[in-house]
Amino acid sequence: MNETRTINKQIFRLAIPNIISNFSVPLLGAVDTALMGRLETEHYLGAVGIGGVLFSFIYWGFGFLRMATTGLVAQSYGKRDHLECGFLLLRGLSLSVIIGFFLLIFQWLIVDISFYLMSTSLEVEELGRMYFHIRIYAAPAVLCLLVFHGVFLGLQNAHYPMILTVSINVINIVLNILFVKVYGMKVEGVALATVIAQYIGLLLAIILFRMKYSFVLQNWNVKKIFAIHKLRRFIGISNDIFIRTLCLVFSNAYFTAKSAALSDTYLAINTILLQYINLMSYAIDGFAFAVESMIGKYKGEGNLQGIRNSITQIFIFGFIFSGLFSFIFLFYGNRSLHLFTDKEDLILLTQPYLIWIIVAPLINLAAYIWDGVYLGATASKSLRNSMIVAMVLFLCSVYVLAPYGNHGLWGALTILLVIRGVILTLMAPRSLFKVDK
Repeated sequence: MNETRTINKQIFRLAIPNIISNFSVPLLGAVDTALMGRLETEHYLGAVGIGGVLFSFIYWGFGFLRMATTGLVAQSYGKRDHLECGFLLLRGLSLSVIIGFFLLIFQWLIVDISFYLMSTSLEVEELGRMYFHIRIYAAPAVLCLLVFHGVFLGLQNAHYPMILTVSINVINIVLNILFVKVYGMKVEGVALATVIAQYIGLLLAIILFRMKYSFVLQNWNVKKIFAIHKLRRFIGISNDIFIRTLCLVFSNAYFTAKSAALSDTYLAINTILLQYINLMSYAIDGFAFAVESMIGKYKGEGNLQGIRNSITQIFIFGFIFSGLFSFIFLFYGNRSLHLFTDKEDLILLTQPYLIWIIVAPLINLAAYIWDGVYLGATASKSLRNSMIVAMVLFLCSVYVLAPYGNHGLWGALTILLVIRGVILTLMAPRSLFKVDK
């Protein structure tokens, strides 16, 4: 009983700041959607929706910079190896700068391939390209921030990521409103606001790290940072997570591409509905991030019972939280559509698809929570394999359910999340309950 209380305290100490910070992420997307949804045509809304998917594809693809870092730092923290925590930070930052540099160099190739693969109108493509070529300059800052988030969470500190995320998104929202409403900018204003906010956030991350954790970098040297066996493990885990995330982001991008293929109107409808999914997923991810930090620490300590108890308690809290979201979406979903657009015809067309938003929190929970558990345990191969299977079944579902139009598309997306949760649940006994010797 005492251990359960201790675990519950840890969950709330880590989850609440993560939930607060994660809430601000879809809030930013909601503000972007609301601003673009009130311009003269729906092309602006579609352009930001497409642009957002492209950057999700890029940044989620490199999400291993946070995910691999969190688990490895948490395990080093559990072993009281603070020096290795500092080395992991420097390895991650070095890789982030290199990747960011290459993204800037190849930005034209990336955007050409992206729009070649997506079926959009010429108006949406032109605006989407403008958005992309401005926002891409935030890439180095965004990738470095992923590493800082991973290190802070691994060190069992959820408050610094909260400060960073909320600060960045508040600055971004203020600049969005300033550029669009005051200076009359459109998609270019939204993109520029993001670039400025991310670099301010990176500066803040450096300041916060130096305030509390500068001691982990006191005895560093290049040979230890880039030690072959350490790099091999980091790159191996990162590679698995990269493939897993690439499959997930491809599935989301495919969903958006299929929405655009139906029509610009359906693209606008699904862009609005995805704001609800993002709000819910980012909030539940607060619990996933918490258990990620805890599982990593317990694995470093060799505490299998702590791992089991953490998983049990996090699912209990997660189901309660998810049920609350379903309740809110059920009773307030229709009324809340006016937050995203003032076009009554678009609101009427969106309403029949709210049923997918109502059931999503409870259906999607298992996949979100298991992600955090597996990442904390650095069981990356299991995450990779489960996502590959889920993606293949999702693509098959899109084809099979195509006659049902947009409902079929949402049905396929729901199947993707269900399959992920089921596979990870079945794989848990042999993937998670091991400790390093």
